[in-house]
Amino acid sequence: MAAEQDTVDGRRLRGQRRRAQIIEATLMIVLRDGASGVTHRTVAKEAGITTSLTLYYFATLDDLLVAALTSVTDAYTHRIRQLIDSEDDPLDGLAHLIAESAGPGRERALAERELSTLAARRPALRPVARRWRDNVAELARTQTDDQDTVAAFVALTDGLCTAILLDDHEADPDHIRAVLRKSLSTTLP
Repeated sequence: MAAEQDTVDGRRLRGQRRRAQIIEATLMIVLRDGASGVTHRTVAKEAGITTSLTLYYFATLDDLLVAALTSVTDAYTHRIRQLIDSEDDPLDGLAHLIAESAGPGRERALAERELSTLAARRPALRPVARRWRDNVAELARTQTDDQDTVAAFVALTDGLCTAILLDDHEADPDHIRAVLRKSLSTTLP
């Protein structure tokens, strides 16, 4: 019985590793060629496996794209969740997270932004694409109860992320934090 369990667990572990390999290959293609470059064939080639194996794990292109976007948004969700649950200033943490889009987190941020934008044309991606906005809104609600301010804050973070990716230069977390804080404190008559 124990040997059978080890075999099942070994197969499951190999399957999880293979899925992760396919997802990473997908993200590499998105970074290099854009989302339009993602096909089962190109992913298989990037991962060094057969196309039939990508189809085994991800039956449709939408399944593959959703998995790739999920891998990125899950990491952001985890980070934002930590900021919400922490005793530290969540705006400071969010400012640093956004600033990472210009540095070590640039590749993941580019992939997330491209796949999230693709959700406008591929409805299967929409629930996952909304996670960033939902998480940022939850963080904003720790600072204000005003729903219009929360909506503006979410839009601001989207704009900051996009501007950082377009400008392609180092981002200043102190400036980002000041902008975020100002958006929560400003109320016009």
